[in-house]
Amino acid sequence: MKRLLSSLCLTSCLLATSFPISLLPTRHAPHLQSAQAQTAPDLFYTFYGQRIPLSLRQDTIAVTFKPVSTRGGNTPLYLQLQQDLEGRRNTRGTSSEKPLQVKVNPLGERYALITIPAGVNGNEVSQRIEQRDYVENTLPVLSRQVKTNGQSEPRNETIVLPNEIVISFEPGLSNSQKQMVLNSNSLEVIRPLRFSQNRYLVRSRTLSGTAILNVANQLNQVSGIQSATPNFVQSLSYTLPQAASAGNLADKPNAVEQLQKLLGGLPIAQNSPFQTAMLPLSWHLDSTARRGKFLPRTDVRATDAWQHSDRGKGAVVAVIDSLIQWDHPDLANNLYSVPDSASKLPGEIHGWDFANNDADTRISDPEITILRPHFQATFQLSTAELLKNYDQLAQAIKENYPNASTGQIAIILRNYVRSEIAAEFHGTWSSGVIAARPNNQNGVVGVAPEAKILPVRVFGLGGEITSASLIEAIGYAADRKVDVINMSLGGLLPDRELTDQIFSVLDANPKLVIVASAGNESLDGVAFPAAIPGVVSVGATNFTGNRAYYSSFGGRLDLVAPGGETVRASSLGILTTGGTWVDGFWEGIQVPEYAWGMALDPKGEYVQVQGTSFSAPTVAGVLALMKGEDRDRRLSREQLVSILKKTSSYEGLNLSKADVNQYRLQASIGFGTIETFPFLRPSGIFPQPRPVSAEQYFFGSGLVNADAAVLAVKR
Repeated sequence: MKRLLSSLCLTSCLLATSFPISLLPTRHAPHLQSAQAQTAPDLFYTFYGQRIPLSLRQDTIAVTFKPVSTRGGNTPLYLQLQQDLEGRRNTRGTSSEKPLQVKVNPLGERYALITIPAGVNGNEVSQRIEQRDYVENTLPVLSRQVKTNGQSEPRNETIVLPNEIVISFEPGLSNSQKQMVLNSNSLEVIRPLRFSQNRYLVRSRTLSGTAILNVANQLNQVSGIQSATPNFVQSLSYTLPQAASAGNLADKPNAVEQLQKLLGGLPIAQNSPFQTAMLPLSWHLDSTARRGKFLPRTDVRATDAWQHSDRGKGAVVAVIDSLIQWDHPDLANNLYSVPDSASKLPGEIHGWDFANNDADTRISDPEITILRPHFQATFQLSTAELLKNYDQLAQAIKENYPNASTGQIAIILRNYVRSEIAAEFHGTWSSGVIAARPNNQNGVVGVAPEAKILPVRVFGLGGEITSASLIEAIGYAADRKVDVINMSLGGLLPDRELTDQIFSVLDANPKLVIVASAGNESLDGVAFPAAIPGVVSVGATNFTGNRAYYSSFGGRLDLVAPGGETVRASSLGILTTGGTWVDGFWEGIQVPEYAWGMALDPKGEYVQVQGTSFSAPTVAGVLALMKGEDRDRRLSREQLVSILKKTSSYEGLNLSKADVNQYRLQASIGFGTIETFPFLRPSGIFPQPRPVSAEQYFFGSGLVNADAAVLAVKR
């Protein structure tokens, strides 16, 4: 199923639909090979002198749109382009042009991806696109080259290359000296990056396309420039496959009654200050309700820590992520308000959206307009209508499940579309894991329910993220004096500018702790940016105490926390706050009586999810509990992380036979070996080879223990 849904990510950009909205935002799975990538040995950029080879994709091009002043009732620009290319508009005398059967897929607000079917001339498509007065230009789409068994092959991913480079000047250069460097290299400043020192977003005045790679590489050799990296626009996947069979994906009827029946069979949580009925489902906080008192606990003992702490009171955690629907009933009371003493951005109250450069991290009306037609189609269309309108996706499912019935194909398709849309609220999921506080007896609880959340959005729709936005977001969170930063994101391109920014932020804020997810690629070596020294990298475990099948391990892994495995059962995921309850999704249709996909309830107010994306905020929540007991902020980052690791243990953890055998093989060829075995390390950051135990290889320092960590801080 993992390969099936990963391949569906690829085919979803080919969906033929008759809806007023053309496509779902598409996020490409990083581990599959792309058959339509052109290998060019001179395409690369550098990461601290290390070459990161790239390939030019032939099946996709990107478009950047010109800024528009008003968007409220306008047709989205990507849809306008779709209609123009298909000949359904006649705004520029295009009726004589041959219709092009290509698909235009939104990527954030400014970009779009155009999928070019076999037999269609890409140059012709580019020329037609560039004739539109609302189009700024077309851009190349790249993918990384990685080595497996000594051979290079492209990863199936989306990396857009705009004419933008992030450069850092050496400290001490005057403005006139900086301008001389820019002029001599035919560069102009787009803008200085906020919350960063001597760092600018620039563009070339003379070159574009893949030549921008060469410009950036040459700038790294220029005196006065500390570093330069293209401002890649990446599209990251938020989700992992949810279930292993079409049967497990079936809608759950009578959702309210079924939930009550499930809860009725579980013991009520004892001695908890939060007597919500759903607490027994949060096995990552306390697994005894589900596992009993005689099996080892596989949770982080958060409920025990609540008895010995103020439950994170006074701590602030910045969540750098996608849509954060902070008006969720279980999040609204734990929202941090930026004080007037800070140098606020225009309109800033509760965090900032660096993807769209505004003060609200919640979903906007135009974004709902993009997503709603697909979401509602999965509830309204019959099986026949659904398969007709999403015929390419249906065909991909059929190829992977040749014996699947029409009904089973429709079940998988419906849940795939719903899950992709629900996953746009990944930031809402992460926030709930950290600091949800139940609004009533049916709410959910976070690890640190008295802590505050500072919402920071860096992802546009479709997983769109740039290096510049993430650099600014990290600097912004540090400037707002938060205690912990959580980054539930992995798989980014290694980026020197981002690494340097994290180093600067950590140096300037010795008590700030940054936590990041280890990655969901099940590789030896955690993902970027979790691999950056000084960042706490977190892997994932499951309900039984094994390494979660997807969790990366080995090099630079610090510790683990529950991340869930919904492939076994939805209830074995991590329970948290969802976002599809927003009224705009249900406008004009009846809310169903059943729960669907990862949703626990019909509207998706609560979800059960899996991934290192949720083990990381679990640890961020534990750190908030620890910070809450260090009221005078006496402990440094090094002291806090040391306590976190020393109080972690392998108690309750189990090595599967598969992991034991994999460890034996890696140990025999030597730790740190990359080329001679298919263990990819795409972070660009590798540890020094050294012997480690099997437990340390897969679990780092072990499973986090919130209660022990809190007591250690109090001592």
